[in-house]
Amino acid sequence: MFLRMLGESFVRQRRRKLLAGLAILLGTTAVTAMLALATTIGDRIHSELAVYGANIAVYPKADTLDVKIGDQTLRPATGGAYLHESDLEKLHGIFWANNITGLSPELDATISLGKMDAVPPAPVPAVGFWFQHNFGSAKSSLITGATQLHPWWKLQGSAPRENNQIVLGAALAKDLKVAIGDRLMVLGVSDVAEPATVTGILTTGDATETKAVFSLSSLQQYAGLPDAVSRVDVSARTKPEDAFARKDPDSLAPKQRDIWYCRPYANSIAYQIREAIPGAEAQQVRQVEQSEGTILERIAGLMWLVSAAALLAAAVAVSAAMATAVLERRTEIGLMRSLGASKGRIASLFYAEAGLLALIAGVVGYAVGSLLAALLTAKIFGEPSGITQRFAMEHAFNPVLLPVVLAMALLVAIAGSTASIRSALRMDPSTVLRSNA
Repeated sequence: MFLRMLGESFVRQRRRKLLAGLAILLGTTAVTAMLALATTIGDRIHSELAVYGANIAVYPKADTLDVKIGDQTLRPATGGAYLHESDLEKLHGIFWANNITGLSPELDATISLGKMDAVPPAPVPAVGFWFQHNFGSAKSSLITGATQLHPWWKLQGSAPRENNQIVLGAALAKDLKVAIGDRLMVLGVSDVAEPATVTGILTTGDATETKAVFSLSSLQQYAGLPDAVSRVDVSARTKPEDAFARKDPDSLAPKQRDIWYCRPYANSIAYQIREAIPGAEAQQVRQVEQSEGTILERIAGLMWLVSAAALLAAAVAVSAAMATAVLERRTEIGLMRSLGASKGRIASLFYAEAGLLALIAGVVGYAVGSLLAALLTAKIFGEPSGITQRFAMEHAFNPVLLPVVLAMALLVAIAGSTASIRSALRMDPSTVLRSNA
């Protein structure tokens, strides 16, 4: 009987219900779009800001030791301080290993270069990098290296892939009057010069333009420094820095330290890197990290404001529609009361009607909001504007958001209906029926 009454009640006053449903639909559409953007925007912002470089830098700890003499702070020359390339595999075992999106170790050294003619090789600064290196684990693959962490670099030609290949910085290539395809003699720690082909000219806008660029393994061989690394740049997805992130974990109580350790702050990831790699000192690059945190905080605040405004507007619209609907159904309510229907029974009928309307509008709002989020993502971050079915299924619809959106839709419908339903239940049935006689 209750379901029959609910069905008959739901199909009546279609215009009022359409207005209330449209208000809920618009509210849930806005909320879905904001939530869908919020779940992915951190990674999007991180990838966009990756053009400014890594957000964590790793050095040998000996290079960070300062010596104070009086009021002067001196840093000793530590030419023999290196990290071990093989130790980088230990990063797969840290708590936030999956948040590491890029890695670029480098080795600084000095080698001698000369043309193939009688000109003897002359010492020049050199640097070795990973290029298209597979740093993946058993569960995932990660192709990373210098060009991935320095996307503003302009490489004319190709990266060195073999021991007999070399890339020259633009300034060094100009000084040596060397072009792509030329061959040079490379002299390292051995007494035998080896030929190498110039495969590219690198423009970076920094001191790297004055250096000879090798693959990391090649320079380790030329310099006689097997497994040596001077520095490691790390790019990681992180949580924006707050006051808790800046605390010293060693000064915290065990419970607080565990909370700090298990949050993806740049400081906590750097702390775990220091634990994993012997003799390493890891620090966040504050310019990149703080810019990312500031942008995310402002965007998150704007999203919450838009979502709250949309839900508030939907609740007001539902309240107005329900108030009009209740006013028009006074006679029906008075008749049910006079026939013995309890206030709870009548209230449950109206709440069930509002809830069913909220569920229908919520599902439609979820679908529309998800597609809107995909369109906004494509527009803001420059992805293809033509959203195919595959793109929509893989990138637009997040099933985790559906119950959240439906819960919000129900909350809006109940909150908007409560005042009108309470007003209807306070009516005197005899007065209502007499006035409509």
